[in-house]
Amino acid sequence: MSNNSPDTSDPGKGVTQTRQQVKVAVGEYVQKGETVYRITEVLDFATVIGVAVESGRSSPLSIAELLPIDNTPTSPAPDLTEIEDSDWHEAERRFSIIQPLVDRYLIGREVVSARAKETGVDTATIYRWLQRYRSTGSVLALIPQKPGWKKGKTRIPAHAEAVIKEVIKEVYLTPQRPSAQKVILEVLRRCHERKIDPPSPGTVRSRLRRVPERDRMRAHGFRERAINRFQPAAGQFPNADYPLAVMQIDHTPADLILVDDVHRMPIGRPWITLAMDVFSRVVTGYYLSFDAPSETSVGMCVAHSMLPKDDWLLLHGVEAEWPVWGTPRTIHVDNGPDFRSESFRRSCLAHGINLEFRPVRQPRYGGHIERLLGSLLKEIHDLPGTTFSSIKDKEGYDPEKHAAMTKSEFEEWLVSLICKVYHQRRHSGIGMSPMKKWEIGVFGNAEVHGVGLAPRPADRLSVQLDFLPSFQRTIQTFGVTIDGLRYYDEALRAWINAVEPDNPSKKRSFTFRRDPRDISAIWFKDPTLGQHFKIPFANLSLPSMSVWEHAQARARLRQEGVESTDESQLLRAISELRSHVEESKARTKRSRRQAQRRKDHEKKVAPADPLANTRKAPTPETPPATPDGLLSGNIDVNWDIE
Repeated sequence: MSNNSPDTSDPGKGVTQTRQQVKVAVGEYVQKGETVYRITEVLDFATVIGVAVESGRSSPLSIAELLPIDNTPTSPAPDLTEIEDSDWHEAERRFSIIQPLVDRYLIGREVVSARAKETGVDTATIYRWLQRYRSTGSVLALIPQKPGWKKGKTRIPAHAEAVIKEVIKEVYLTPQRPSAQKVILEVLRRCHERKIDPPSPGTVRSRLRRVPERDRMRAHGFRERAINRFQPAAGQFPNADYPLAVMQIDHTPADLILVDDVHRMPIGRPWITLAMDVFSRVVTGYYLSFDAPSETSVGMCVAHSMLPKDDWLLLHGVEAEWPVWGTPRTIHVDNGPDFRSESFRRSCLAHGINLEFRPVRQPRYGGHIERLLGSLLKEIHDLPGTTFSSIKDKEGYDPEKHAAMTKSEFEEWLVSLICKVYHQRRHSGIGMSPMKKWEIGVFGNAEVHGVGLAPRPADRLSVQLDFLPSFQRTIQTFGVTIDGLRYYDEALRAWINAVEPDNPSKKRSFTFRRDPRDISAIWFKDPTLGQHFKIPFANLSLPSMSVWEHAQARARLRQEGVESTDESQLLRAISELRSHVEESKARTKRSRRQAQRRKDHEKKVAPADPLANTRKAPTPETPPATPDGLLSGNIDVNWDIE
């Protein structure tokens, strides 16, 4: 039995009939067994030379053993016994007429006209038969249509049909977007004026349905939408011809209701920020959070993309490989404000990353990442608690009733899906799995010269810091103030009331960065030492908090009539808010979500050091040996662990 013979050993197993064809020509992609080949030479009627797209090795291939890459039938094929003999003969006659032309793709009209004159068939008919045959590659396309009233043929008088066409052009296809009823009335009015028997309303509605949707959208003023929907996107992204040449990023809410860690009750849908390498289609990184898309989610996703992921896999208990790291040459994003922040632009600039934006109102330019997110959401629809992607699919299913997964459980599933399924599954756009394409792009093969391994960051925390939001502040005697919160450490002492070197009358500004998920400390870069220092709250009694929790506490104080807040009032407000959340989280989804959000932030899981929270911090009694004044500030990957 040949490799492409159907398995008939099991009498209960059905065999699906398909009439797909293997295109045996130079440059075509074919499949033998589980391997995809590109044909480089046709030797004879039985053999071709093919290059395996994964290994780059050339092999002689038997044409009889080849299969099309996509060998899944799109629709059931009719049985040949259903075709009458007379139709068969007619199809064969038609094929004999066009046969000398079928393999000639550049056919001048004089050639077709000569063939038409030779066979006694109209030139337009030969063009039509050629088009039908080439659309399927089968003589069956030339079978005459069955007798009867054919679709598209009109039953009404020609002058009535002309009135309908006239009204469609002059009235319907206009920016005013008239209703079908108005079109019907206008047809009736014009027919009455011209003393023509009017067509029925159903006939007019039928003609309106035949108007191509692209024409309708353009005429009704939706030109950009028509372009995005009907203009094909390019098969390859410009300049994405090696790993990390172009990376795309986008966000989506997951079609899934998650539960909290404590009560395992519904708390809502998380957001996924995903990045992919366009050349190989591998997922370079992601960020999962209950917080809406922001500058932070974008920055953390980029940092995760650039950094090695061994510890990340260990954190989530996934036994797999994810050998993807490095700085992308270009990041391609949409026009959202989270991507257009000045801080993110400068972060990219610092790493030599070119930031490109999609043309406005032309989403097809983000097709690669959007297709990946769509594929991801389809996989999520198999999980308990899915919200599906449409009301129709969701009908009769209560997502909150079936919700069962916590954020950490879902994240473990997500990492497994990326590494074990998506990266290993053949991608139709590249003819191999994303991970194999990535390996070839890095190491090369017999046909491709690899670019080599990307440089590995020497200090992971430095990469993460670069993609945190930044601030410019002067340093006062009490330290630094950001959003009404004071920060101080001995690392700031040398720069108190410092002035600009070239302008002594102006105080000097310094760069600070913070992670909005935990604003209990900020990062300061000493311009002389070139080191970063971690600067904590000046008031050590203040608890760790996120920027969102801080804003919520200040809003509560304003409601109480407190205009200017001191830190004691802020501490009281935060304590009251947390107490309220703890008391009500078993009752309300909003409170459970807020509690879980704070719990996730307190874990301090970050791309630079995902296992930081699993290691024991040095105790105050046995501090690490460091120079005086640098105890709480000197940048170290293992120091951000409390």
